[in-house]
Amino acid sequence: MTNTYSPAHELFKATEKSAASSSVRYPSPPPALRWLRLQFKVLGRLAPELAFRLQWKLFCTPRRLPVKSWEGPALAGARRRTVSNSTGPVQVYEWGAADAPAVVLVHGWEHRASFWHAWVPPLLAAGYRAVALDGPAHGASAGRMATLTTFGSAVEAVLGTAGEVQAIVAHSFGAAVVAGLPVQLPGNAPLPRLVLLSAPESPREVARRFAQLLQLPVPKTVARFARHIHEYTGREADSFAIAAGGPTLGAEQIMLLHDEHDAIVPFHESLQIAAAWPQAVLCPTRSLGHNRILRDPDVVRKAVEFIRH
Repeated sequence: MTNTYSPAHELFKATEKSAASSSVRYPSPPPALRWLRLQFKVLGRLAPELAFRLQWKLFCTPRRLPVKSWEGPALAGARRRTVSNSTGPVQVYEWGAADAPAVVLVHGWEHRASFWHAWVPPLLAAGYRAVALDGPAHGASAGRMATLTTFGSAVEAVLGTAGEVQAIVAHSFGAAVVAGLPVQLPGNAPLPRLVLLSAPESPREVARRFAQLLQLPVPKTVARFARHIHEYTGREADSFAIAAGGPTLGAEQIMLLHDEHDAIVPFHESLQIAAAWPQAVLCPTRSLGHNRILRDPDVVRKAVEFIRH
């Protein structure tokens, strides 16, 4: 477990205290998690800066999860290419007519381009070209760590080679990258449609959940993460919140899709985004959680219709 964007979060059998609460309990934490908690408890007292550096590395290092049996077939018909980026080569997959408008698909933490398999046939049927990437340190792309800024630079590198872009669809960490950074199309061209799924409200909220997971002192940890982000990027951590960055993206129409029972990124965070971003339309789902929302036929159909109109 490295990051609360991660689909591995589900392995800890989290249960929310209430539908409106983002506090998460772990009734049966695995041995590895208990060991991490003990390590950081001791190290935090003896060498707090070393403890922070290890926490940050853990937070920014996705696991290379085993490839699932369906991923090969999902990518079989794709045209493959790489795009240069400061993090190393970025793997890109493309389906559909080369002259069709592109819909760029940006995956979440510890996911890969193949996780968009349910979206490709409907997008092609609607006349679009599907373009997906493996983000830095994910899938077949280079790198060992990923942050909002390094992931965002990879997305912008892909956008720079994608031709006409009709829409960006992004999930979870990918949504935070696209709308929190925010990414820009070449020449700061307007983006006709933006679809965000299971979007986290801000880096502070993610850091808070990370601190809770590892049983770190929450206010102190969140403040230290925010200070590091400022030192590393030259920007205040709060400037990466979707409500702050999103409106500067230049998206003409925005759809937010979020499940009311999401145990990884609480639904109320999309409520906060929608309240601060008047153009955004929030479409709740039920009983899909954080990841099944990606492959639900009704969600895909609704999003593709939104992109078309």
